[in-house]
Amino acid sequence: MVMTIWNLGSVNVDHVYRVPRFVSPGETLSAVDYSWGLGGKGLNQSVAIIRSGGHVKHLGAIHEADDQTRQAAAALGIEGLWGVEAATGHAMIQVTPEGENCIVLAPGANHTLDEQQLEQALSAAQGGDWLLLQNETNAGVAAVRAAKARGLKICYAAAPFEATAVALLINQVDLLSVNEGELAQLQASMAVNAPLLVTLGPKGAYYEAKGVRSDIAAFPTEVVDTTGAGDTFLGAFLAQFDKGLPLEACLRWASAAAALQVSRPGAASAIPTAEEIELLLREAL
Repeated sequence: MVMTIWNLGSVNVDHVYRVPRFVSPGETLSAVDYSWGLGGKGLNQSVAIIRSGGHVKHLGAIHEADDQTRQAAAALGIEGLWGVEAATGHAMIQVTPEGENCIVLAPGANHTLDEQQLEQALSAAQGGDWLLLQNETNAGVAAVRAAKARGLKICYAAAPFEATAVALLINQVDLLSVNEGELAQLQASMAVNAPLLVTLGPKGAYYEAKGVRSDIAAFPTEVVDTTGAGDTFLGAFLAQFDKGLPLEACLRWASAAAALQVSRPGAASAIPTAEEIELLLREAL
């Protein structure tokens, strides 16, 4: 049975500049290309869940008059965003020819979520649903408290890494999603006992729980843009995991989704559909 994944998730407008190399301090560098699109860790994850056949309710905010973002999000399957006075969050992203990126993030509306409004939204959740959250919004502690009271499972993407935020939530989660760099920072400052979903970039990923580790290799692909790769992996994995599919199948599905996503420019717009993922998996047999 497919349950609902309630995603307390950021929504950002991504300004993407394709550059010959990352800009240096004090330097002005001309971009090779520019594009506008939607991103944010939360929105990327919601789109990945939807396109992998999961059911998601996105809990996020944008500026109350930002019809362009609202319409673009609706086209991706994200409805019901809250309108607030703060500016919509946005990111300035540099992407090199090798597909590597660096990002400057302005949180804006993502840090103005109303806890009472959030708890009211979660009152419709059912036991067995998931709450998914990251560190790109406020109200994480309140959301986890409300979710736990209703019997929800908690999936926490501990990024961008903030030790204080992680310390408040680490003992509440049923699945912790990090990349290898974030995991190293976590383990340097606190004990990590939750089941882990760890992405390793081109080396693949693994899931570990109770000392048992399951690895998945990355699918070979030509990397165009790595923005949103980890979000795609997590969203695709969680959509399959929520269906009760075998762990190995969930990992293969997520790995295929991430490989397709990084082979295209953009973040949310580059996330593959279930049909595209199925085709890659069949071709890889």
